[in-house]
Amino acid sequence: GRVRFRAAAMNGAADNQPAGVAVLGSTGSIGLSTLDVVARHPARFRVVALSAHRQVDALWAQVWRLEPVYAAMADADAAAVLEARVREHGLATRVLAGAEGLESIARAPEAAIVMAAIVGSAGLTSTLAAVESGKRVLLANKEPLVMAGGLVMRTAAAAGATLLPIDSEHNAVFQCLPPQRAGLAGAGVERILLTASGGPFLRRGPETLAGVTPDEACAHPNWEMGRKISVDSATMMNKGLEVIEACWLFDAAPAKVDVVVHPQSVVHSLVRFVDGSVLAEMGHADMRTPIAHALAWPERVEAGVAPLELTELAGLEFEPPDTGRFPALRIALDAARAGGVAGTVLNAANEVAVARFLERRLSFPAIAGVIEATLSEAATDGDADSLQGVLAADRAARERAAVHAERMMETGPR
Repeated sequence: GRVRFRAAAMNGAADNQPAGVAVLGSTGSIGLSTLDVVARHPARFRVVALSAHRQVDALWAQVWRLEPVYAAMADADAAAVLEARVREHGLATRVLAGAEGLESIARAPEAAIVMAAIVGSAGLTSTLAAVESGKRVLLANKEPLVMAGGLVMRTAAAAGATLLPIDSEHNAVFQCLPPQRAGLAGAGVERILLTASGGPFLRRGPETLAGVTPDEACAHPNWEMGRKISVDSATMMNKGLEVIEACWLFDAAPAKVDVVVHPQSVVHSLVRFVDGSVLAEMGHADMRTPIAHALAWPERVEAGVAPLELTELAGLEFEPPDTGRFPALRIALDAARAGGVAGTVLNAANEVAVARFLERRLSFPAIAGVIEATLSEAATDGDADSLQGVLAADRAARERAAVHAERMMETGPR
């Protein structure tokens, strides 16, 4: 069930028409960056579908400007408001609603390329729909592989889908691997090194973390991201999820993937080979670079990102992660080694805990406490090979995590 990376033909290539692009999560930071890159290359790409959760005004502005074939909103009430505006202004865009609507645009024949940028587990079914349809899928949401990596990769292989990573770390690894490689086998790779900025609390005293506010946790020093992923960066859970994602993308055992803290976020990741060579991908902390790379791959297009001037760089630092300061990373690495539905449980518990923290109902250190308590009780040998099994494990883990979060709201982490 290994995916072969190949330069799949884009819809419209035969008649030199722009390739259709569907952007799932078009109002988020990745979605906005994708639209920026697409707009720079109107002869190559055209937006055919957009989606958002419930941000009606933001999605409507995009629909009015781009008039895509489809627009979908996960929230049905928001979709009704959007549809009324579309009709009032006489646009031809078809408005869809709910999970079914997201899956429909992921499968739409007009879309050769699907940007999967819906945050969290909510993006699983639409991403899987795009994969099943044999699309070029640009993976910006890591949760589908964390939750159901085996299922997604087998489906991609069977359907002939092309999966290209958008996370800056995985895109960097992909660029460093020999062309057309599906993974590490035969590539002479000794180790994958995923870089981590360390987030906003890299140098902060651990004894002060109990008083961290959501705004402090979301103030990333290098990257502009949504609030949930910013909190994941602050706990370093994001890096643990990325290790699991890398294992699936590159057919690598967890022991082959290491994390190295690099506060400057200039080197986005590295690959070390058996002959002693180390290849690294470098650039500004701007997601338009990996987006442009995946949109045009195997070619290169301008992304609107300034060149990296090496002579203007300060020193580049690298250090091992401190899993004592960041226990969420240790917990995630344990889940990566456990396999089965451990990734599903890990992700579900993390989403519950982060949501409570952002609501100011849970302390920052208690995020890791909720996740560890949930994993310690959950069965991780469930059915990881079917969507139904994965979703069942996800639901059960959320229920357990909610109970632990409620307890820790009252007593604090143990």
